[in-house]
Amino acid sequence: MHFLSRFFKMASPKAGMPPGSPVFLGQKSVQSPCLSLIDYNQESYSHEQGVSPQTLRPFAETATCSWVDLDRVHDVSLVQEVAGQFGLHALTVEDMVNPRQRIKVEEYDDYLFLVIRVPEYDRPNHQLHLSQVSLILTRHALLSFQEKPSTCFEPVRRRIKGGVGRIRSKGLDYLAYALLDAAVDSFFVALEQVGEDLAELDEELLHNPQPITMQRIHHLKREMVMLRKAVWPLREMVASLQHDELSFIKDGVDFYLRDLYDHTIQVMETVETYRDIISGMLDMYLSTISQRTNEVMKILTIFAAIFIPLTFIAGVYGMNFNPEKSPYNMPELNWLYGYPMALALMAAVALGMIIFFKRNKWF
Repeated sequence: MHFLSRFFKMASPKAGMPPGSPVFLGQKSVQSPCLSLIDYNQESYSHEQGVSPQTLRPFAETATCSWVDLDRVHDVSLVQEVAGQFGLHALTVEDMVNPRQRIKVEEYDDYLFLVIRVPEYDRPNHQLHLSQVSLILTRHALLSFQEKPSTCFEPVRRRIKGGVGRIRSKGLDYLAYALLDAAVDSFFVALEQVGEDLAELDEELLHNPQPITMQRIHHLKREMVMLRKAVWPLREMVASLQHDELSFIKDGVDFYLRDLYDHTIQVMETVETYRDIISGMLDMYLSTISQRTNEVMKILTIFAAIFIPLTFIAGVYGMNFNPEKSPYNMPELNWLYGYPMALALMAAVALGMIIFFKRNKWF
């Protein structure tokens, strides 16, 4: 039930409300949101944290590149204030505060709206977390609204601050590409950690599979389903940015978008490979458990087969018929060496069956 709830969040708070009503449907953070602003061009750079939404209005029309980032969206009123400074549509605000919005790209008259997912893998707990990031690309600014803070955008911030590469000389569409590329790179990081877990599981399957191993395999299988649901529409979104004639994407960025599309294909192929590996692990676990059961049953069957003739011999000489009153004489019952000879016969039969089983390689 917990697994299904990660896909289908109840939207009952929005029942009966008109379209465009912003209601946060995710898990609220105990920490306060942080609004930051990075403004730059080739010659200048400035970075402010904890800015007020009212101070953002001039950056909606500035000649420099402005990146406004809000790291938590559970404060709906703050999201609305920031959106109001840049003239965002009410439906866009509604989608930004819904952490289970589908991955998509939408073009409005004044801006381009992107919704993506950023993965983080908690390896100690073997838990995959997907957080939503909304990107708003306008003519003069780029806005990012994160469901929760992510470290995947830190390399982009460092590149802007240090003037590394071409990011300071390019426009906002290149900045949007850089953020998308950082999000795709975070999939590689998460998949690398998942691969380490798969290697551990493989060793465990080969040497000492336990019932907990089965649970871990099923858990990883569910995590791959979640990852696949985030990667497939991401590929379609990047393809749309590359091929659609969007006025907010310049021709010079198309080359980088093609490279980004190749990266999404690599992520998809890795996810599909891991899914096949996990399915193979599941079959391997079931085969190993079945082989263990067969080994136990083989040993028990061998013991039963050995004791069947011994039980027959013991039963014959344990019928307690009186030979003096019976018309059929059983001389072994009155023979001095009858008892040890019966035991010797049983031992000879058991030894003969063991030799027979060994020659036939039954054990």
